[in-house]
Amino acid sequence: MVKVSPSILSADFCNLERDIRRVSCADWLHVDVMDGMFVPNLTIGVPVVRSIRKCTDLFLDVHLMIDKPVRYIEDFCHAGADLLSIHLEADHPARIADALRIMEANGVKKAVALRPITSARAVLPYIEQLDMVLVMTVEPGFGGQKFMESQLDTIREVRSIIDKYNPGCELEVDGGIAPGTAEQVARAGANVLVAGSAVYGADDPAAAIESLRRTN
Repeated sequence: MVKVSPSILSADFCNLERDIRRVSCADWLHVDVMDGMFVPNLTIGVPVVRSIRKCTDLFLDVHLMIDKPVRYIEDFCHAGADLLSIHLEADHPARIADALRIMEANGVKKAVALRPITSARAVLPYIEQLDMVLVMTVEPGFGGQKFMESQLDTIREVRSIIDKYNPGCELEVDGGIAPGTAEQVARAGANVLVAGSAVYGADDPAAAIESLRRTN
């Protein structure tokens, strides 16, 4: 079975603790951090991640859609993130490497994320040290977007790279995930699915999570 990481981007932020508890049966909890610079939207920052950590024992899967993420890695580590994903497009390679080293020093799992414009081969300089690769199947910045089928080829190529160089690395997919697209990305090689509206828009979020978890 795949792992399911519900995205709180689709939660009710007036009742965030309640909505986090509604998905307590999930494997992970996906937290989207956006800075209004790397992506054209603003969401949450370090203080909210710290508060989320206090109200759940779920594995915190924190996706940093921010410019020059190395500046904030240590803060997010101390706030309680279990894994941090940083975008390869957000800085030059030396500073991406610095960010990964800070994660390692703080005992936080390391991931890189790819926008749809980015080749799967961009992960090659980092792959042997990563705990996860995140492939976006929408342009990052907003929830509720349509799944980009063209990204299935990227997922397949990333899976091939992982299998060759670091078989223990997770492959997460984020964007437009619902029962139909979940099957496609799982067949392409993903084993962690981020789902926002497919979970929080369901009458029974727990049942929606279980349905996605059984994807094969």
